[in-house]
Amino acid sequence: MSTGAKPRKPDWLKIKLTTGEPYRELKDMMRTRTLHTVCEEARCPNIYECWANRTATFMILGDICTRACRFCAVKTGLPTELDLQEPARVAEAAEQMGLRHCVVTSVARDDLKDGGASIFAATIREIRKKLPLCSVEVLIPDFMGDRDSLQIVMDAKPDILNHNVETVERLSDRVRAKAKYHRSLELLRRAKEMNPDIPTKSSLMLGVGETLDEVRQTMDDLRGVDVNILTLGQYLQPTPAHLDVERYVHPDEFAELKKDGMARGFSHVESGPFVRSSYHAHEQVKSASAAEAGKA
Repeated sequence: MSTGAKPRKPDWLKIKLTTGEPYRELKDMMRTRTLHTVCEEARCPNIYECWANRTATFMILGDICTRACRFCAVKTGLPTELDLQEPARVAEAAEQMGLRHCVVTSVARDDLKDGGASIFAATIREIRKKLPLCSVEVLIPDFMGDRDSLQIVMDAKPDILNHNVETVERLSDRVRAKAKYHRSLELLRRAKEMNPDIPTKSSLMLGVGETLDEVRQTMDDLRGVDVNILTLGQYLQPTPAHLDVERYVHPDEFAELKKDGMARGFSHVESGPFVRSSYHAHEQVKSASAAEAGKA
């Protein structure tokens, strides 16, 4: 998959490992409740920081994805797991952690008629029962463009609806499996059509061969469907079998792209080498809410 000489990883991409008591407690709790986190499955570089602060992104619908995106470390294959008690266990874990903002994502489940939408909806409802004051953000797959599946999730009224375009239009078919760039934009547009009051969010990873002009065009496309929150981060190759890193984007470039995004009207832009979709999610919500209130 190499496209030439691999760039050398720069000094600014060094990760500080923090595996103290909160980290170990959270790891033990996830195993005891047989829960999955995208933090572990996707080998997120922020896991040590986030788990030390008792925050995590729950991954529902098992740990086997029906797609094989070239950037993602989550296992792929034919899932056999569909646990109807999983939403209650996620809610119990969120309650035990005392969360004020809970992020829930999933593997892609193209084997299910609704793509797992009903389990997302059930998870939102269960968290609200246990933690009425906790905001709930869902990071959903594209449900193969099925409108009814999206409606099931939107009817459960998440506080934020997140769906990632992942990369620019030119590279989408190369980077993502089965997902389509314009299908993702259409999902985000429909979400706002179904409930304009629910903020929408999307994410781009940089360093897979995109140009800065293409990143800015993607920002325009996302604002064209009224996406409120944008996150930009550096792609890091999880294993040698995955897509190569084409370049490491300097933190100064991330800072400039944040300015570009805010100038385009996003309520919040989180931009930096280690940023991932749910990184500092609670802070993103507060910042976006304040920005939207200022527009009113």
